[in-house]
Amino acid sequence: MVVVGIIAAYLLIMNIIGFALMGIDKRRAVKRLWRISESTLFVVAIIGGSLGSIIGMRVFHHKTKHWYFVYGMPAILIIEILAVVAFVYLSPIEFSIM
Repeated sequence: MVVVGIIAAYLLIMNIIGFALMGIDKRRAVKRLWRISESTLFVVAIIGGSLGSIIGMRVFHHKTKHWYFVYGMPAILIIEILAVVAFVYLSPIEFSIM
């Protein structure tokens, strides 16, 4: 059960970071300042922050004209969901709510 809590905390933190990076990059784009690289935005999504990144894209209207973000971020999220489902159902560890 401790492992599940650690994984949940990690995913929460990564999604907050993904959301924040989209907002920070949008603000920097508007002010014409140094930007966060697209590869950094994708790496954060790949290591668990895809949902936060997608929400950040929508809230801040950022990167929504780039097809590789519009389709890539949801694709990463789907892969992450499938990985979690596979982990839960194929893992020898017993998961329970209580």
